[in-house]
Amino acid sequence: MSNHKISTIDNLSLQELDSQAELIPLLTPEDEEEMMNEVLPETIPILPLRNMVLFPGVVIPITAGRDKSIKLIDDANAVGKIIGVVAQIDEDVEEPTKNDIHKIGTVARILRVLKMPDGNTTVIIQGKKRFEITEVISEEPYMTATIKDVVEKKPKAKNGEFIAILESVKELAIQIIKESPSIPSEATFAIKNIESQSFLVNFVTSNLNLTVKEKQDLLAINNLKDRALETLKYMNIELQKLELKNDIQSKVRFDLDQQQREYFLHQQMKTIQEELGGVSQEEEMDEMLVKSKTKKWDEKSKLHFEKELSKMRRMNPQAPDFGIQRNYLEVLLDLPWNEYSNDNFDLKKAQKILDRDHFGLEDVKKRMIEHLAVLKLRNDMKSPIICLTGPPGVGKTSIGRSVAEALGREYVRISLGGLRDEAEIRGHRKTYVGAMPGRIIQSLKKAGTSNPVFVLDEIDKLSNSNQGDPSSALLEVLDPEQNSTFYDNFVELGYDLSKIMFIATSNNMGAIQPALRDRMEIIKMSGYTIEEKVEIAKQHLFPRQLKEHGMTSKDLSIGKKQLEKIIEGYTRESGVRGLEAKIAQVIRNAAKSVAMEEQYNVKVTDADIIEVLGAARLERDKYESNDVAGLVTGLAWTSVGGDILFIESLISPGKGTMTITGNLGTVMKESATIALEYIKANTELLGLNPEVLTKHNIHLHVPEGATPKDGPSAGIAMLTSLVSLLTQKRVKKNIAMTGEITLRGKVLPVGGIKEKILAAKRANIKEIILCHENKSDIDEIKPEYISGLTFHFVKEMSEVLAIAITDQNVKNAKKL
Repeated sequence: MSNHKISTIDNLSLQELDSQAELIPLLTPEDEEEMMNEVLPETIPILPLRNMVLFPGVVIPITAGRDKSIKLIDDANAVGKIIGVVAQIDEDVEEPTKNDIHKIGTVARILRVLKMPDGNTTVIIQGKKRFEITEVISEEPYMTATIKDVVEKKPKAKNGEFIAILESVKELAIQIIKESPSIPSEATFAIKNIESQSFLVNFVTSNLNLTVKEKQDLLAINNLKDRALETLKYMNIELQKLELKNDIQSKVRFDLDQQQREYFLHQQMKTIQEELGGVSQEEEMDEMLVKSKTKKWDEKSKLHFEKELSKMRRMNPQAPDFGIQRNYLEVLLDLPWNEYSNDNFDLKKAQKILDRDHFGLEDVKKRMIEHLAVLKLRNDMKSPIICLTGPPGVGKTSIGRSVAEALGREYVRISLGGLRDEAEIRGHRKTYVGAMPGRIIQSLKKAGTSNPVFVLDEIDKLSNSNQGDPSSALLEVLDPEQNSTFYDNFVELGYDLSKIMFIATSNNMGAIQPALRDRMEIIKMSGYTIEEKVEIAKQHLFPRQLKEHGMTSKDLSIGKKQLEKIIEGYTRESGVRGLEAKIAQVIRNAAKSVAMEEQYNVKVTDADIIEVLGAARLERDKYESNDVAGLVTGLAWTSVGGDILFIESLISPGKGTMTITGNLGTVMKESATIALEYIKANTELLGLNPEVLTKHNIHLHVPEGATPKDGPSAGIAMLTSLVSLLTQKRVKKNIAMTGEITLRGKVLPVGGIKEKILAAKRANIKEIILCHENKSDIDEIKPEYISGLTFHFVKEMSEVLAIAITDQNVKNAKKL
């Protein structure tokens, strides 16, 4: 049983309505008979209560505050003081409607309204008779409803069984009052003095520690005998709880002084846990000790654990440090100290797995197999630290997963993109609130072994802040000389990371600090060629997307020609993520037709692609004619592969100035300046009149103007363009070039040759001029990718001009 709780309607105050109303604590049989004979009004204002059920005859206080409740009590107190009280189904509903309240309630009379010191107003009401709502008439300004009387079925006056039940109710109520320290002993006299049978049941029920639903269920029982039996059942449960609680308390009761108070609380909790069948703190620590015997840690780690466990035994379990210490020891026990998976050094199987998961990337796969071969021969499990660098979507991250499968190791990946806190790598000191190990240690804990394949994704996206520099923290992780004793601030012990095979991935090596870059072996992954993308799409992307869309190869197929159209017309990337998205779009269109039972082409056609993806927006630049002087085709490298670019130049009367446009960077502008100065210094050699350069202005432009461009590789193309312009001679047909120039006319090598060559072939270029030192780059390209191309390897600019400039004048040649 419990003391009366204040039923909170809300917290707004309202004025005292009737301070002279009398309080009726108990109900006599005469009062009960008088109430039973009262005629209920046909309509009545309805007051919903959040967390209480009112029973007939019982007096309860409530705190009123909702605007509707204030208005209702105000109006009812002014006229008749009679209201209908019902319990809300969900106490969290702020504005209950007719669907949010129970149908059975109690008619109540307002006895008194008290103004409280805190500004709230407490309304004291007494239940009269039960009623049932027949219909809610209105909900504004407050809820009103028509009601009907709920007749209570009472046993006959001399029913021996009912009298015995009531006696049991009284006896149990008195026992509960004695057992419960929170109920005053005066309540015993109130129970003994209740003469009314129904009020006794209602009074006891109202004061039991029951939920609103349980009390509402009791209120809804029409038979008084049945309600008394249900009340007796709940009273038995409450008495048993009190006796068990008192029994537990008696086991640990003794004279306490201030120093023993915390010990008493601990013993009481321990006893409660034993009663519930739980594990005590001592047993938990013993389990930790037993588990530690199975760990494969070295002597130093073992002694450290035992010392920390001993410290935990001396701690007060209620102290905050106890939870921190327990968490620390659990982390130590969960780490896979010297637990290693057995490597599978079947290199042929590894090659098959890599070939199965990745088309192309022959150089990368060859390098990975070489690393595995060294591991097999050395057999000391010391793993290399590899960094795969290349544009997005070329398979850097998935290579790590394939290597893990080939070796039979666990696969772990953490994304370092945007990481700016050094504690994410090294962990926090355990004394901090919410401290935890760093991402490295946490990942090993999840992997369950100390030698997984560990992918550090997007290592070039690390940033730093006032919390430290995580890239500097990685120096220890990725240094083979240091990572055998990696120190995590939380673990406080050296952990061996030397058996882990780290594979880092990046898009831009320039963003990685030099000390970190020096610790890794760099493997460059260039973008895929169109031919490779077609094969990847045919073998991997299209079947995977069919499966993800619930279709099979019988439902839809696509040819290589159509795949090439998608690649060239709708994607411009080094990888294949955008390509996969476009393929998924085509398949979704077919899936819609299948689901709607519409006609569609089982084999995708060019027309289907245009219908689904729209007109091609990214058609590659094609070679332009050589009819105009000063137009030369150059080759460029971009982050999404190679491309061709055009160098245009124009001459007009002026004072010998040169204008350079096309959103060019500093290096590219310098290349144009070098080209012009070389021409000025060699006018006689080139057969030019020096006065032409002083009496004319030159404008050099590189489309497209909105695209930033930089680098030295367009040097020879710019020089060729200017010579063609000044001589008004045609540039050789279907030729492109790339290379850096010097003031002495030397041609220097440039990078990105593979991508540039493939771009030239796509643009129908037949001949390419390169520096002789770039010949080794051509040798690395598969012969089928460069068939039909003629290469000219040069050392001097004079060789370039001899090859590129013809003896034919351009159309409408100017006389300079």
